[in-house]
Amino acid sequence: MQIRDLPYADPGEPDVRSGSRFLLWLGRRQLGGQVRCLLWGLLLHLGIAGLPLGVGLAVQAVVDRDGGRLGLGIGLLVAFGLAIAAGDTMVHRVAVTNWITAAARVQQLLSRKTAELGSVLTRRVAAGEVVAVSTGDVEKIGWFVEAVSRFASAAVALVLVCVGLVLYQPDLGPVVALAVPVLALAALPLLPRATRRADEQREKAGRATELASDTVAGLRVLRGIGGEELFLGRYRAASQEVRRAAVRSARMWALIAAIQVLLPGLLLLGVVVYGARLALDGRITVGELVTVYGAVALTHHPLRAFEEIAMAYSFSRPSAKRTARVLALARTTTPADGAAREVPPGGDLYDPVTGVLAPAGRFTAVVCGDPDAAGRLADRLGGHPADPGEEHSSVLLGGVPLDELPLDTARTAVLVQDKDPVLLSGTLAELLDVPSSGGVTAAGALEAARCGDVLDALAQASVDTGGDPMRTRITERGRSLSGGQRQRLALARSLVTDPEVLVLDEPTSAVDSHTEARVAAGVKRLRAGRTTVVLASSPLLLDLADRVVLVDGGAAVAVGTHRELLAREPRYRAVVTRETDEELARGNAGRARPGDGSDELDEEWQGELEGESA
Repeated sequence: MQIRDLPYADPGEPDVRSGSRFLLWLGRRQLGGQVRCLLWGLLLHLGIAGLPLGVGLAVQAVVDRDGGRLGLGIGLLVAFGLAIAAGDTMVHRVAVTNWITAAARVQQLLSRKTAELGSVLTRRVAAGEVVAVSTGDVEKIGWFVEAVSRFASAAVALVLVCVGLVLYQPDLGPVVALAVPVLALAALPLLPRATRRADEQREKAGRATELASDTVAGLRVLRGIGGEELFLGRYRAASQEVRRAAVRSARMWALIAAIQVLLPGLLLLGVVVYGARLALDGRITVGELVTVYGAVALTHHPLRAFEEIAMAYSFSRPSAKRTARVLALARTTTPADGAAREVPPGGDLYDPVTGVLAPAGRFTAVVCGDPDAAGRLADRLGGHPADPGEEHSSVLLGGVPLDELPLDTARTAVLVQDKDPVLLSGTLAELLDVPSSGGVTAAGALEAARCGDVLDALAQASVDTGGDPMRTRITERGRSLSGGQRQRLALARSLVTDPEVLVLDEPTSAVDSHTEARVAAGVKRLRAGRTTVVLASSPLLLDLADRVVLVDGGAAVAVGTHRELLAREPRYRAVVTRETDEELARGNAGRARPGDGSDELDEEWQGELEGESA
């Protein structure tokens, strides 16, 4: 795989049982690039190790006044120099390719998992961890994958150099052969402590990143309540903890690096002293001493690969563990069995957990007293995975469990817009350029969402687009727009897709009552004949719904129109009209006496609810 061939047609199915297994799987998927880097690395290291041989031959030839051997030595130096140039160039080229392709594979896996889980991802994994995994962790994993092959080539080269020195100079070579493994493994006892300190630094950095993300996301609210200094102080304290942890980690790695410099220097000094004695005794020649000395001096280069692989593994192991934890998240807590099935057109949407039923082609409103419960219900209606520990039973669309449908089919059939939709940066035309049935135009969706004032504001803000609001750029998350404007643009984007089932969670919570009534009417008109489910508690929106379902205690307890439920269901009135407990008690005393006919009405509505659930 070359960089020009990215992205992968299929990044594969990773082994996410542990971080180490994920790294092993990733390395196997990059096997071709690893082998190429290993071979080029061997050429580089052996070329470097061969330089002392050429120098030794040349020095001894000068001592012996042998022109032929001098020419041989110079020829070897030229050959080894060419090998070093070619090996270094290609090692860098192949290593960078391995790094980028490995990181791209991980990015594609994360993107696929993000698309599969949707907004539930940030409820199951901390936002700071998601940011860390998708940015810094990907780079660290790619670094380790490409460093493995360079380390392997350095280790093989050291073995060959040691064997070659023993054969070349039996008196001095064994000293080097015994010392080099000690040098390579000398820092091993320090690695656990260095790894712990690095893990501590990354953990603190993740918390600081999460705090910064939360602060930026809620900056407008913080300014409104005067909380900027409080959160600034918290972030300042968190960043100082990161700095102190980074300094402690850097000290340990500096100690390891110092050992990698000190011990080879001591070995070099020992070789010089012992070799000089052997030369004085006539047991080795000057050229042999120069060759061994140069080989030992140049072992510093491959020995650095041992330090790098230790550092790369210590940094990438927790990164791989976090990545594997994200990739291990499943679409559902209970896997679906059976073959993929098709969605019957025009089927009802039914949630067996709460008993909520949305008849096909009708505008259904769902009222929940708990906003968090409403958000979970919206996710469940869209076939998104439940939170860990939460009861899960697949939602049925036309009698078919959404879990048994291919992901693309399920997402096309049911679209969920949560209460805090995100607007990506780009022009308005790009924002509304989403996969759709083609039945709803962008103009129609904007009209239904009552975005006229938004278009006017964008037209006035456009400088180089000739006043065309569709070509005006929207900043990231739409921060240049008000909350109500962002909400209506997100609603227009959802309407453009024109799915079979559209689930909206509080789509008008940030607009005024006049605009809300117009938006509700526009949505009902545009979605005529399509299944629409709105989770809301606004009387203006509820009054336009074909049917309203009240969910209390995690179950549907009443069904009817808005006016019918206002007349007969105290719990519904408490949510919609914001009645206090005292007002609710007085209302109950006056409206629900035995024998006044309300019990019969309750039984009638309960029977309808049970019949629909069945």
